Amino acid sequence: MNQQEKKVAASLAAVYSVRMLGLFMILPVLPLFESHYTVTPFLIGLAIGIYGLSQALFQIPLGLLSDKIGRKPVIIGGLSIFALGSFVAALADGNIYIIIAGRALQGTGAIAAATMALAADLTREEHRAKIMASIGMSIGIAFAVAMVIGPIIYQWIGLSGVFWFTLLLALIGIVLIIAAVPTPVKTYAHRDAGILQGYLKPALSNVSLLRMNAGVFFLHLIMTANFSVIPLILKNNMGFTTAEHWKVYLPIFIVSFVLSVPLIIIAEKYHKIKPLLLLSIITLIIAQLLFGMGYQLTTPMLFAFLLFFVGFNFLEAIQPSLVAKYSHVDTKGTAMGIFSTAQFSGIFIGGLLGGFVAMQWGSGGVFYLGAIVATIWLLIAIGLPAPEFHKAKIIRLKPEWLNKPDEAIQQLMQITGVKEVSIAIDEGMAYLKVKAQELDEDRLLSYQVIRSA
Repeated sequence: MNQQEKKVAASLAAVYSVRMLGLFMILPVLPLFESHYTVTPFLIGLAIGIYGLSQALFQIPLGLLSDKIGRKPVIIGGLSIFALGSFVAALADGNIYIIIAGRALQGTGAIAAATMALAADLTREEHRAKIMASIGMSIGIAFAVAMVIGPIIYQWIGLSGVFWFTLLLALIGIVLIIAAVPTPVKTYAHRDAGILQGYLKPALSNVSLLRMNAGVFFLHLIMTANFSVIPLILKNNMGFTTAEHWKVYLPIFIVSFVLSVPLIIIAEKYHKIKPLLLLSIITLIIAQLLFGMGYQLTTPMLFAFLLFFVGFNFLEAIQPSLVAKYSHVDTKGTAMGIFSTAQFSGIFIGGLLGGFVAMQWGSGGVFYLGAIVATIWLLIAIGLPAPEFHKAKIIRLKPEWLNKPDEAIQQLMQITGVKEVSIAIDEGMAYLKVKAQELDEDRLLSYQVIRSA
């Protein structure tokens, strides 16, 4: 990557991570709010999950809007709304309904699709996947950091202080967008990184993608429901003060990350992605059952927590890769937008169900609910076809081929190793899926413009 691309990768990853950090920080502390005020577990669950609903509702519309008015206005507007929601929640003064309203407002600033599209606008096609990966990695880092520092800030300055901190993070994100991220010369509706309205129906009619959408919905439903009760278990059953919760979260996240990385490598390198996907879902089921049976005991609880996050980390990393594999080359960006919408919908339903079940049947009921949901997911995932391990490739076509796209597609499909082709005339690009080991690179070079760094 050249210097601008490195700067874009770092600055957009920072923007995305500070926003997600602000959202995730509430997850380990909102359940503790219940012990200070007369609120029900259901209302706590609603406050945890409500931002997922507004994210799900606005994710695709704001992505499409960014194609029309530009990426940076949508991102700055989204971060401003997030800051406003943080401001509302910070001034709630213990009123759970105002906190819920603030959290809903936070989620309305759904900037994920616009951020990914901006990254595509500002980088050369051959480096786009690296930029997307760096932004994706920032989400995982933000989650781990949020779990650690959220309870500490809550212990120091209370729940309102956590929201003031998220407001500060949103303002930092706005400054980064204005000062550190270049403005693209031209905005394109990228097929690999953006949501295209005309491709919504094909993406929604792909049965394998529907199974993947159900999977990410269930995964985040279980995770959010778990966190509607886990912070209280750490405090009430295991004797950790709020500021000490990091002593559980940090080691669990580090060890689970170390254990899940080899699984990810095996899945991709040795084409074992489907069996390991099913094994990881089974791991979640076992973890949920252990949670349910042993949440009142420290050792079983910690082991179940570790087991859960080994499965969670693997599934969180591998599912987007499967979406890309099951998508047609035309619909990848749109499929990812729908996938993200399903993820946030799972967060909303997980908060609602977690709070309701905790109120009716206690913490054990929440964990058994997760086991049931994971079992349903397993039955759905078994029907997934074995994925084809093709590599996405984007090339800038020579102008003479842009004038005859149908012929260009026919010619490109005849190249050894090329499996799918789609041409975007407005971008001057050809989107391909290729078998990397078989690809005739020399012949492919004759069709593309080679750009210098």
